[in-house]
Amino acid sequence: MPIARPTRSAALLLCGAILLTGCGGAGSPADGKDSAAAVTLDNCGHTVRVESPPKRAVSLNQGTTEIMLSLGLADRMAGTATWTDPVMKGLEKADAKVRRIADNNPSFERVLDADPDFVAASFVSTLGKGGVATREQFEKLGVPAYVSPSDCAGKDNTGDGDGAREKPLGIGAIYGEIHDLAEVFGVQERGDKLVAELKQRMRKATAGIDASDVSLLYWFANSESPYMAGCCGAPGIITRAFGAKNVFDDTHEEWPQINWETVADRDPDVLVIGDLTRKSQTAESARKKIEFLESDPVTKNMTAVRKKRYVLLSGQAMNPTIRTVEGVEQVAAALREFGLTG
Repeated sequence: MPIARPTRSAALLLCGAILLTGCGGAGSPADGKDSAAAVTLDNCGHTVRVESPPKRAVSLNQGTTEIMLSLGLADRMAGTATWTDPVMKGLEKADAKVRRIADNNPSFERVLDADPDFVAASFVSTLGKGGVATREQFEKLGVPAYVSPSDCAGKDNTGDGDGAREKPLGIGAIYGEIHDLAEVFGVQERGDKLVAELKQRMRKATAGIDASDVSLLYWFANSESPYMAGCCGAPGIITRAFGAKNVFDDTHEEWPQINWETVADRDPDVLVIGDLTRKSQTAESARKKIEFLESDPVTKNMTAVRKKRYVLLSGQAMNPTIRTVEGVEQVAAALREFGLTG
């Protein structure tokens, strides 16, 4: 549903005019080792040009926020928004330095109040109609706007839901986003190091594991009309890492809403469930989800429920983010614990 927004004040209009001439230049100085060269990116069909490393960036989704924090950019951030989970472990101190503009989508005006010189989001729906604002609205004010390539590469976002993918998403799109943001901020070496660390974690998590006979189901949220993962988003990356099968591999929708009778008929070996801290849907937390599964007459006799084969993941691990690697690690550990690996 589009967000109702107040009329822009004269002060905000003035700030927008100043932004055209570089109002966002205030902030902490860039690391002297960083490159100050202009960067031009082909990003989701848009050209993003950043004249110099941002000093007052605003991240509109937790996924882009955690990449920036992992790159050591807290001192270059003027705000964050839209969180589903606590910040990734190890980033607590860095996150505490950055102002949280809103727990969910902020208004366009609140973002402008942060005086940004660069804006990034994880989803096209955040930087698009019905979201915070369109990329064009920011760009008219001289603020470059970037969207995670994982949300547009091979994906159709024109429908009413969470989009559909023509082909499976690969982990390379997430690594590409890290490299893009590292280049924008002139910290390419940090980006290379972070990607190398994530690749090493992937290799370690998947070493010697074969789950080709195992079926998985991913439940993100909502107990009345649950959002289950289709074939080809971040859960697909996790599933393919072990050679396993997603019971809804036959749908290309990112997060289709599927009735429980259909879920029970597919009868997965393992349930991977989102443990969210937000409160916008029913059964957000893992505890609520498990309570539902074990009490509902349709679901309580499913194999995974009877054998309590639950894997609890953060919402960020179930979206295309750096925490998808965390999802691979946690699912791998659970499959080994359940004795389901070859």
